[in-house]
Amino acid sequence: MAFSLFSYFRGVMSLGTTFQKRYRRNKETLEWYDALAVAVAVIALVFTFVVRIVQVDGSSMVPTLADGERVVIASFLQPDYGDVVVIDGYIPYGKPLVKRVIGKAGDIIDIDFDAGIVYRNGEALDEPYTAEPTWMYESVSFPITVPDGCLFIMGDNRNNSRDSRDTEIGCVDTRDVLGVALWRVLPFSKMGAIE
Repeated sequence: MAFSLFSYFRGVMSLGTTFQKRYRRNKETLEWYDALAVAVAVIALVFTFVVRIVQVDGSSMVPTLADGERVVIASFLQPDYGDVVVIDGYIPYGKPLVKRVIGKAGDIIDIDFDAGIVYRNGEALDEPYTAEPTWMYESVSFPITVPDGCLFIMGDNRNNSRDSRDTEIGCVDTRDVLGVALWRVLPFSKMGAIE
């Protein structure tokens, strides 16, 4: 009887050890699932509120950006002169825009269409990023003062771009800026910072 009772307790102890090992293994697996879920949530929050990937549509930013390229934009940055920005599609024009910041609130923008030169506050801009001089006139009368809370934006392909020179777009509200384009991610052959 003593032998069978001893065997019984030994079997129970062995079973308890097996359960402990299985519990430990399951606990480690659950911890990995928790870490993975937290990582996915953090990535989703970052790509929703901090950075996004946006596809360029059209040729208005050539030679800086071409149609179909994808760029990373940072929504936490305030746009500055020369930055490439993405404007939300909710503006009256109805489509998202990828353009360059030329003027901010209070700036006086003027364009000499004969010489193809853009002026900000009376100073000619040095614009090595443009495809060609600015000869195309749209429907906005110049000079123009950029209203408070707005930006004056233009495409780098100046003579093939609908931008703030067009009354349909005009100066855009800074609240409609989705973010500042920082980095080209596709195609891989052209990956790098946007200037």
